[in-house]
Amino acid sequence: MPQKPFGKIPSGERLARIKGSKNYRDGAFHNLTETKMMADGVNYFDLMVRLVSRGIDGNPTAPIQSVRTDLSSLSDETPTIIWFGHSSYLIRILGKNILIDPVFSSRASPYQFVGVKGFEMFDPYTIDDLPFIDLMILTHDHYDHLDYQSIVALRPRVKAYCTALGVGSHLAYWGIEESRIKEFDWWDGDMVLPGIELIATPARHFSGRGLIRNKTLWTSFVLRTKEHSMFLGGDSGYDDAFREIGKQYGPFNLAILECGQYNTMWPNIHMMPEETVQACADLRANALLPVHWGKFKLAFHPWREPIVRALKKAESLKMTVATPIIGEPVLLNQALPQTPWWN
Repeated sequence: MPQKPFGKIPSGERLARIKGSKNYRDGAFHNLTETKMMADGVNYFDLMVRLVSRGIDGNPTAPIQSVRTDLSSLSDETPTIIWFGHSSYLIRILGKNILIDPVFSSRASPYQFVGVKGFEMFDPYTIDDLPFIDLMILTHDHYDHLDYQSIVALRPRVKAYCTALGVGSHLAYWGIEESRIKEFDWWDGDMVLPGIELIATPARHFSGRGLIRNKTLWTSFVLRTKEHSMFLGGDSGYDDAFREIGKQYGPFNLAILECGQYNTMWPNIHMMPEETVQACADLRANALLPVHWGKFKLAFHPWREPIVRALKKAESLKMTVATPIIGEPVLLNQALPQTPWWN
């Protein structure tokens, strides 16, 4: 069986650059905050027992909704976000198309005959629906964010790639020229497109596409122009980094934050929905777009629970939350979609 989907651990010149990062020591990347993968008293045997005994239940009982938007004719007058479910979305800004963590495969898995299958969806988007991509942003190398099949299929239609330190090793292994790849350590920044700045900021998570972990970095990003600013959260547990990012780069027009795939057995590497809302407040963002739900179910909670809990918390903080149907445009500084489509 071909091993390409697993990617390649950094080596050579890339590994030498990694070793120069203050976030890398003893052969691995580390979070800013001490981060145990599992809660005290919980181990992987406990997790496997629960998976076998209960499975991952609570999936949708019918195909979930989507809206068909012509992605090649989005407005250039105001930044527009199109969410494809889970953590994949397209940003149209200053006439450029920026694609984040594209996963268009049926399963969040190295192979499409095994692993977690995405929800059935009415008229889902495919790679063929996408316009030419000026920039692809990849937050880390987990299968539900870095999808081999999607990366390879999109390769002729993407101009450049920005990602976390070390993740470029996978991309280069899959045939993408090094000249098109730019890697970021935390707090690195650059003008990645005319008038568009990208800054890598810390996240509290982990990396790896197999048993070996944390050989590549995981990151969030600040995306900003002269007039607009967005926070692209990737995956992260809650800690003080959100407050620090808010101090340095806030306020934001919109924070796009993970909201789903949580459990008390792994409380440090994903946020509870209430923590997602608090992170948005820490960032000093005007509004929240919850992602990391709506396509895959990678935890034990019912699939719609994240958005229900997040909205309840947001109401108490008087926070604006965008809840677009998959494919529905979200326009910055305009009325945000707030349809309870999951009911």
